[in-house]
Amino acid sequence: MNKVSLFRNRSAFTLVELLVVIAIIGVLVGLLLPAVQAAREAARRMQCSNNFKQIGLAMHNYHSSYNLLPALSGGTDNEGGTSGDHNNRFWLSWRVGLLPFIEQQGLWEQISNPMEKDVGGTVRNFQPMGPVPWHTTYAPWLTQVNSFRCPSDPTVRESGSNQVAFCNYNACAGDATFEQQHGGVDDAGNASNSGEWGAAAGSKWSRGVFRARHYMGFRDIVDGLSNTIAAGEVIAYAGDLSLKGAIYTAGGNAKGPVNNPPGSWEATLVDPLKPTRYDESLAPGGGGGTVGVDTNTIHHHKGRRWPDGRMAYGAIHTVRPPNSYSVQQAEGNTGYITPSSNHAGGVHVLMADGAVKFVTESIDTGNQMSPAIGSDPVTGGWGTKVDGGKESPFGAWGALGTRNGKETDATIP
Repeated sequence: MNKVSLFRNRSAFTLVELLVVIAIIGVLVGLLLPAVQAAREAARRMQCSNNFKQIGLAMHNYHSSYNLLPALSGGTDNEGGTSGDHNNRFWLSWRVGLLPFIEQQGLWEQISNPMEKDVGGTVRNFQPMGPVPWHTTYAPWLTQVNSFRCPSDPTVRESGSNQVAFCNYNACAGDATFEQQHGGVDDAGNASNSGEWGAAAGSKWSRGVFRARHYMGFRDIVDGLSNTIAAGEVIAYAGDLSLKGAIYTAGGNAKGPVNNPPGSWEATLVDPLKPTRYDESLAPGGGGGTVGVDTNTIHHHKGRRWPDGRMAYGAIHTVRPPNSYSVQQAEGNTGYITPSSNHAGGVHVLMADGAVKFVTESIDTGNQMSPAIGSDPVTGGWGTKVDGGKESPFGAWGALGTRNGKETDATIP
């Protein structure tokens, strides 16, 4: 009887045994959590790639229907009024035209037909194709299209905000900065064929698959569809001075500092103690150019307006390596917008043939001390440093962004 009694008395753990079990569980959790997080990111990255593939398929279906690609920025100009309610000033993004081809026919019907009232019920009489793409009471612009969002980007609109919905996929405008934000066509749709600002002159540095206020086609991609980037990822700016999301606004005119060699901005812009962020001095009030962090300027950066075709919101350039800084002359104006993502080590790009590939931050970017394409190497003004039809000075990365640089051997490692 005593032996049985003693055996039953040892049914509980000792304190040492309990601590050992807790320690083992802690180690297992520590080992498993990174694996779970990695698995989740792998799933998000796959979903992002699938989103891009759907956009690529939509792009090809659009081309099959019209024998052209949508304009980088386009739309309509209504002669019946000049306010932002009555016309969109030819600033609608290339993404708007793809809506019927990504199962967004309902949203397309809203945009392509007149709309009488805004989201608050005020009578506005919006014209077909809607108002300017930064309008904050036009319901379609506030509608989030899930196919335009990368699941690895956690940035969301501010609570209670009527800000335009976000996006993570921008069209490739090539490797040039000089005067390619309007394509030589003004807000009323009038083209000029002479002078520095003209459409004919601007074609020299509109070297990407997409061009502002012009409809390009696959026939224009002479380097080959499989050798040319059509679009790339960006993340939506969260107001945290991150290089990935924010765009440095340099100021000046089109012959100004945006035409400086891309690599020359490094010491000026990047925080040496936090190399993934802009320097704190660039916040508003710091003097010189700025990177927005307040409620008035946070919306003037990458990923913040899906229907907006201006450079900051609709384009990427193959100048700086992925996840590096971006520079613009003024909001949505001349400059170079660098692709970015929250995927480790690089970004997804959509090739013109519809393939989705991953480009690492270490891709060859050539001579980062080369002046902007089309600009004079001394004055920064109009010149012939590199014009359309010539090889990019920005290595394999720049070559992949041009449609007609005669760089058919450019590949993604």
